[in-house]
Amino acid sequence: MEVILQNLTKKFPGRDRKRREDVIAVNDFTFEIPDGELIGLLGPSGCGKSTTLNLISGLIKPTSGRIFFGEDDVTDLPPENRGIGLVFQNYALYPHLTVRQNILFPLENLKGKDRLTKSQMAERALQAAGLVQIEELMERKPKELSGGQQQRVAIARALVKRPRVLLLDEPLSNLDARLRLQTREEIRRIQKETGITTIFVTHDQEEAMSISDRIVVMRDGVVQQIGKPQEVYDNPVNLFVAKFLGTPPINVFDGRVRGGKLYIGEEAVLDVADVPDQSVYAAVRPEGFLPAGDGPLSCALTGVEVMGRDISVVSKNKASLNPAVRAIIGTENRVDRGAIVRFALKPGKVFLFRTDSEQRIPFEVK
Repeated sequence: MEVILQNLTKKFPGRDRKRREDVIAVNDFTFEIPDGELIGLLGPSGCGKSTTLNLISGLIKPTSGRIFFGEDDVTDLPPENRGIGLVFQNYALYPHLTVRQNILFPLENLKGKDRLTKSQMAERALQAAGLVQIEELMERKPKELSGGQQQRVAIARALVKRPRVLLLDEPLSNLDARLRLQTREEIRRIQKETGITTIFVTHDQEEAMSISDRIVVMRDGVVQQIGKPQEVYDNPVNLFVAKFLGTPPINVFDGRVRGGKLYIGEEAVLDVADVPDQSVYAAVRPEGFLPAGDGPLSCALTGVEVMGRDISVVSKNKASLNPAVRAIIGTENRVDRGAIVRFALKPGKVFLFRTDSEQRIPFEVK
């Protein structure tokens, strides 16, 4: 099911008694989600991603703009008539019901032509349980399940209605790291098997990048960038997107361009012949550093952390806006543990941004 958002805006009344300005949670959001895609809404707390999901679900009404499911305008439809499946952060299972009864609950409330027989409902519940691999847990109560199992029950309950659109609101935030990895892989598998258009809200950029067909990066209710995860990571449109994506975070330096060269401090670290002279923010991905004895960028070494397949070289530079400069290099590299470590930079992993608007400054990579 294609989902179309047209100029979607949501304003909440301001609570400040002195300044009654509205709070804009979502600002003029326009986006088309193709049928069968998994879209990740990504951004920090308060960016408007959950509000966007609640607008799509019908839990709240937009101040302006329209929402379409295919050719159907659902903007004014109540949630129960939109054909959605919604999975909450806190699972929202009925504690007094068994897993089977929790999954059956949405079907038991169908009316009219949509009403099913008991055998049809039982078959659908078993199919939904099979999708999330919890058939053996059907007679247990939620308190007898682990967090990951409870989340699967919540997903099965959302899927049993065979919704047109599946909405997931921070579904993994209550799980531990290992279980989160396993469950996100399960969500991707289920989405692929069912082909349901899915919108996944998270503040965890690793989650969004690992399972989404495309990601939407939001800030203060405004869409910053939309694209395939790797494309957004490799080509951020502004400094916010560059800083938000990536673990460890991107390294940002006060820099300047002079005579076709990028300077960090007093060191000319990269040729940027097509960029006019100006002050810039120079951002380097952690994997964009190459240890080199004669490298143009020098940093004061503070530590070397061996992480199995990689080495994290931690250092300081007076021009760095980060507390520490982190370079990720392969274990085949050797780092001399002296006072100073020198790096060459990979041009494709270096981004320049304007100091006023923080928008990206393109340059030709040679």
